Amino acid sequence: MIRDARSEDAEAIASIYNYYVVQTPVTFEEEPVTASQMAVRIDDVIATSLPWIVLERDSIIVGYAYATKWKARSAYRFSVESTVYLARHAVGQGLGTYLYQALIDRLRALNINTVVGGITLPNPASVALHEKVGMRKVAQFERIGYKFSVWRDVGYWQMCLK
Repeated sequence: MIRDARSEDAEAIASIYNYYVVQTPVTFEEEPVTASQMAVRIDDVIATSLPWIVLERDSIIVGYAYATKWKARSAYRFSVESTVYLARHAVGQGLGTYLYQALIDRLRALNINTVVGGITLPNPASVALHEKVGMRKVAQFERIGYKFSVWRDVGYWQMCLK
């Protein structure tokens, strides 16, 4: 089941995200996020009228996705950056595609024109997910982030919804 996220989901969402923060280079965040910090992030996204959704299985959150403004200037108002994370045990079951497509559907309904997804490289699973939902690679920044004592590249995938 996919539903809108609520502040009360912050602990479960932080738990999913913090695995990636602590164990992987896929996010450039380096310190775990508290539930209260995550609740503020959720509320901030909701306050902009953009979607933050969660995927539940047996009433347990196993993934989440959301969109944030791509940039602050008004001409970018129809462009967003997307984020999708799954719990470790939920990876590889097609749930990422299901969740991402639900996010894209909500963005279409909001009259969003462009969705951009950033991916720390290499990350074949995330690249495959973005391309499966119809995004294409449009840019790559080399050695832009430094995590776990290694310089990391970031690629950007984009899809126009209209």
